[in-house]
Amino acid sequence: MHLFIQIPCLNEEDTLPQTLADLPREIPGIDKIEFLVIDDGSTDRTSEVARECGAHHVLTLGSNRGLATAFRKGVDYALARGADIIVNTDGDNQYRGADIPKLVQPVLEDRADIVVGSRPIVDHPEFGLVKKVLQLAGSWVLRLISKTTVRDAPSGFRAFSREACMRIFLYTRFSYCMETLIQAGNNGLRIASVDIRVNPKTRDSRLFSSIPQYIWKTGSTMVSMFILYRPGRLFLTLAAGFGAAAFVLAARFIWLVYLIDNPDPARTYLPSFVAGAVCAILAFLMVVVTILAELSRAQRRLTEEALYQARFTAKR
Repeated sequence: MHLFIQIPCLNEEDTLPQTLADLPREIPGIDKIEFLVIDDGSTDRTSEVARECGAHHVLTLGSNRGLATAFRKGVDYALARGADIIVNTDGDNQYRGADIPKLVQPVLEDRADIVVGSRPIVDHPEFGLVKKVLQLAGSWVLRLISKTTVRDAPSGFRAFSREACMRIFLYTRFSYCMETLIQAGNNGLRIASVDIRVNPKTRDSRLFSSIPQYIWKTGSTMVSMFILYRPGRLFLTLAAGFGAAAFVLAARFIWLVYLIDNPDPARTYLPSFVAGAVCAILAFLMVVVTILAELSRAQRRLTEEALYQARFTAKR
């Protein structure tokens, strides 16, 4: 078994030495372990420090392309060099390297395709109440969308089997964490969670600068993924809402104009009629959009399958 431990980095020259030093050199069941640092457009000495500290591979992207792109580039690089398992960890040394054997064990035992390291969110001393609530709520929403049981959706400490890596196709730049789980759940990949420990915080997150920004980025990503992977449910729900509104407004118009004596003949109640007609048109349009979205979804799945077959053939 060949294990690649990849570390996407952006200006991590201060924390990278400790991160690399904490990584395991031997794991039962693993024959070869290699470290891969992905330099996502750093302006400091991240690449040089990685080489000095013993990284076997340093992939320099040249410009800042975002965490999701850096993750995908690293996965492609590792697969091309024969990786059977890929572990992703952060360059800020948030996660403990000593937990990697626990992380890869379900993959080694063929019990999971993706393993997510679950942090102690409720008992995390550096998470405020608002962040704890947002983390728990976000994981709950993602479980609904992805049809999985993952406990810590935003955790970037993960192990991937070779099969899972070849099945993953990313469409966002913000973060791979949520999209990989949604895609894996909808593709039937096996996902497991293991409890992990965390190190004291070394710096603030670079993915977002405030709680409102975190909510906006995370929320927009979830909506995008819902539209991408489950468009029928979304647009049919909208169609049902507009249809119900059209029915109520039409019933009100008929009742007031034709079924009871109108105390004010000057009132025509045309606004109810117009609003009902608009809602009916919108409901019809949502049904049309649902059909088109489902056709697009089917086409995307065929394209992803073709890309998977191409990757599978190329790796043989």
